[in-house]
Amino acid sequence: MIDGLGDDTLYEAWLNRNAIREEFSDETFAFKQMDLNSGDAIALRIHKEIIEWLKRPILDDYQQATIIFTLEKNGLASDDAFRLVSNQSSMVISAQSQSGLLYGFYALIRERMLGKKNIRMVSAPDQTLRMIDHWDQIDGSIERGYAGASIFFGTPDHLDNPDKGDFSVLTVQGDPFRHDRVRMLQYARMLASIGINAISLNNVNVRSQGTDLITAPYLDGVKEIADIFRGFGIKIYLAINWESPIHIGHLKNSDPLDPRVETFWKTVCDGIYHSIPDFGGFVVKADSEGEPGPYQYGRTHAEGANMLARAIAPHDGLIIWRAFVYNSHQDWRDRSTDRAKAAYENFEELDGKFDDNVILQIKFGPIDFQTVEPLQPLFGKLTHTNQMMEFELTAEYLGHQIDINYAVPQWSKMINFDTKHSNFADSKAGEVIKEGSVKSQNSGFAAVGNVGMTPFWTGNPLALANLYGYGRLCWGNQLDSSEILSEWIEQTFTETKVKTRQTIFEIMVESNKTYRNYTAPLGVGFMVIPHYHYGVSVNGYEYDKWGTYHFADRNGVGVDRTQKSGTGFTAMYSPAVARMFEGLESTPLELTLFFHHVRYSQMLSNHKTLIQTIYDQHFAGFDTVSKYVADWSMLEADLPVDLFSEVQNRLKQQLENALEWRDQINTYFYRLSGIPDELGREIYQ
Repeated sequence: MIDGLGDDTLYEAWLNRNAIREEFSDETFAFKQMDLNSGDAIALRIHKEIIEWLKRPILDDYQQATIIFTLEKNGLASDDAFRLVSNQSSMVISAQSQSGLLYGFYALIRERMLGKKNIRMVSAPDQTLRMIDHWDQIDGSIERGYAGASIFFGTPDHLDNPDKGDFSVLTVQGDPFRHDRVRMLQYARMLASIGINAISLNNVNVRSQGTDLITAPYLDGVKEIADIFRGFGIKIYLAINWESPIHIGHLKNSDPLDPRVETFWKTVCDGIYHSIPDFGGFVVKADSEGEPGPYQYGRTHAEGANMLARAIAPHDGLIIWRAFVYNSHQDWRDRSTDRAKAAYENFEELDGKFDDNVILQIKFGPIDFQTVEPLQPLFGKLTHTNQMMEFELTAEYLGHQIDINYAVPQWSKMINFDTKHSNFADSKAGEVIKEGSVKSQNSGFAAVGNVGMTPFWTGNPLALANLYGYGRLCWGNQLDSSEILSEWIEQTFTETKVKTRQTIFEIMVESNKTYRNYTAPLGVGFMVIPHYHYGVSVNGYEYDKWGTYHFADRNGVGVDRTQKSGTGFTAMYSPAVARMFEGLESTPLELTLFFHHVRYSQMLSNHKTLIQTIYDQHFAGFDTVSKYVADWSMLEADLPVDLFSEVQNRLKQQLENALEWRDQINTYFYRLSGIPDELGREIYQ
């Protein structure tokens, strides 16, 4: 059985405290050349982690200790880097900063919990900023949240987060902060253990009283959270409403070139840093999906971002400006308009025009976190703009944390996609982010968070693998997604049988592919129930203003994005990548319908016709989920009752979901094409 519970009944995820304490039960710790009375928050946290969390002693004489922390100039790549060296009598954790020692401490725990003893390693993060963006709202709800209410906002009697079909925010009377210090402390520990160093607390769609978080008295609650996370090396950010000068400052506009607007933001920044001296900065969504922004005043996004950047620069703060900007009012009749081109068209010409403390946060794909997308072509095209690649941990289009979907392989593929831009030393996407930034320290990854107040943090306990995997990928872009999954399973299911852990691995390792198989085919995307984005609705968005179309007709399906005959989207890539996507034969199979409108009878690279590929994938997807259900049922005796039941109940929902996807997709395309399944399987006519 798993002893997964911490204080009271708090689930500790991959940081099983009792198992870790047992592993370190014979260890003693010491600090060499370090002043614990300096007041450094991270040094104090390391001290508390040893004394209070591990329950181990700290010795005055480091020569008598078995694990020694030492600060030294050791030629490591960054302040977050560390070195672990074991010898016959002790383990030395060295770094040139307190944050490096913190990451070394958790790395040692991970290595030991994976059964490694003689540890010698040097490790530095591949990305400087490693961030989680929470979409929590001030009333305790979470937009696109599938794991209960916010861990930051809300009250003890508000733990769920039902999706009622709108994103309105209730007015809160009194203090909106949850003040669940135990849960926040454990969450901060979880994040630090995988290398996360920044979080944004609130929804980028800033509504209602969420606009006021940047002012007193709300800053008192933000400060409480910052004080907890500071010791774990994590800076706090806030999302802001572009029209705050109007709503808070009572100005007549929020024009970035109005001196009164800039003065307003300078005053706001001064107030924030007075309360939180190490505040990270602002996250901004502007001119997208109805949100206000500089376009309404005829200003560019560079002018808008730079105004904020000047206001926060005296405090060394950052402006993280989201590139998710597009005109939602499209007409399905007009095939020349392509939402995939929006970010590129809005920001490519602004390269080099942003201030040094502005970071452009860009979704990894050109649409919106679909089951499969190509890399966003801005990566590699921008050469003088700080950049972050954005992912979505919360499973908005990937099963709502009901369906099992280990998405790390998909993210790894994006990070390591070769942009083939010749002006970079390494043209992989994860590298061009750094090299194409004005300041490499102002670049990195961000992901929309997936935790809430449910007992297992993410609703489905298995969805925690995505949070763990994201952090590990931030740190090591080249880490293998299967090895990351094995790490997570070994640390999470510490006292189960080897066979149980192997079964969980087999269920999860290709679950992203399984989900892709039974949902929208071959990259076409968005065949989901509008707004909710869970469950099949083949034509749900086909005639919608949001511009996510599949263009299925009696002859074929897919979006022609070629230069030869389509929207010309392929031209936004480097010449070599553009040639690959331009040709049907050279386009990766899973992206076929993203780039091409294809006849049902067309033979694809897998030596099957398009229509047969659609049939086969959807039957295979459902069959695989059926196997998941059967395999999971065999684990009941070796897992905690609540964890087993939680996953089992969600698997039953996943099976129902996969069945509807299979039957509706196959029936839809059979009715259009009139072509039967070669294998004679049942398709409803």
